[in-house]
Amino acid sequence: MWKPIRQFLNDIHLYAGLLSALVVIAVCFTGTLYVYNTEIREFFDSERYFTSAQGNPKTLEELKSGLQPLQQGKLVSVTAYSAADRSVQFQVKTEGEEKVTTYFVDPYTGEVLADNAKKTTSEELMGYVFSLHRWLLLDKVETPLLESMTNQELGRLINGIATSLFLLGVLTGIFLWLPKKAINWKQGLSVKWSGNWKRINHDLHNTLAFYSIIALFIMAVTGPFWSFGWYKTGWQKTWDTYQAPKEEKKVEPAKDANSPNLVLEDSTQVSEYVLISLDEAMAAATKHLTYAGVTKLTFPEDPEGDLAVSKSRTGFFARAGADQLKLNAQTLELKEKVLFAELPVRQQVGKSVKALHTGEIFGQFTKFLWAVACAIATSLPITGTMIWLNKRKKKRVAKG
Repeated sequence: MWKPIRQFLNDIHLYAGLLSALVVIAVCFTGTLYVYNTEIREFFDSERYFTSAQGNPKTLEELKSGLQPLQQGKLVSVTAYSAADRSVQFQVKTEGEEKVTTYFVDPYTGEVLADNAKKTTSEELMGYVFSLHRWLLLDKVETPLLESMTNQELGRLINGIATSLFLLGVLTGIFLWLPKKAINWKQGLSVKWSGNWKRINHDLHNTLAFYSIIALFIMAVTGPFWSFGWYKTGWQKTWDTYQAPKEEKKVEPAKDANSPNLVLEDSTQVSEYVLISLDEAMAAATKHLTYAGVTKLTFPEDPEGDLAVSKSRTGFFARAGADQLKLNAQTLELKEKVLFAELPVRQQVGKSVKALHTGEIFGQFTKFLWAVACAIATSLPITGTMIWLNKRKKKRVAKG
């Protein structure tokens, strides 16, 4: 009974791997690099992210007052690190501009170290890595390849299909490995380096896949989240994080100005909007979230809005998932506090889809494991194809 089932699973495993091989190699190779996207950019552009940390740091208000771009723009948010050698990031929206510009400021001198208006070489490079990983570089092709969709959508579709086939290969690989290797499990966990190259290749495919199977499954099961809308919705509903799109407000018919029920507002009145200083706002955030980490203050667009605070931990084993606060923008009174660790487990999983996919779920520790797993995943289509070719060659020799 098991033999035909095993053959069926083996065929699915084989053809899923063959059909997706080239795309999986490209996606997993770039994924290996992109795990360390932040570290790569900060290494090559260290002058904007790090400072010498000499002297006493200035207050946020002092840094803000010395930021010239604010004279023609509006402060959107501020990002500050607990580490003494990190720059402070001011996000400013200039009037007439659609994009927000980030200015990296030395907290000790107030000097603007750089801005992100123009991409650096490392950002350009990692942009291509991301494009290959997500859209197979098809978004870089100007001429439309299909009339029914954009090149980016085509790349996303191909990527999603290949990732789904890879997931199928991972699942069938588990069922093919377990019954056969459960008895002689030691043999299944090692490579026989004394064997011929075919045996070594076979062992590398099976053994490396086994050691990385958990990371491979998590990467594969989260990958389609960015390729298929139905998958994204299903994921969010499964993990209780789905939010239905907001319905457009219905436009009511204009009322007669003489109607007794109509209250006219005095157009000359302007709502008073006085935001408490940045340092007081940061102190309020630290009061409620006392641990060391990265704090981002996002300011309201209107006087009635709240000051949003997002803070995440840093460190080798730092858990992903930011804590959120909502403060009254004028009094700094706490209105809402959402700690990631106190969310239901389902919602923690649902909200961590990106961290699960990239390996940031437990800081540098899991990022390293994910990078190794990605490198192994890059090799699997190659070693798997070689196994298939060797078996075909062996069958032809036997027939001859």
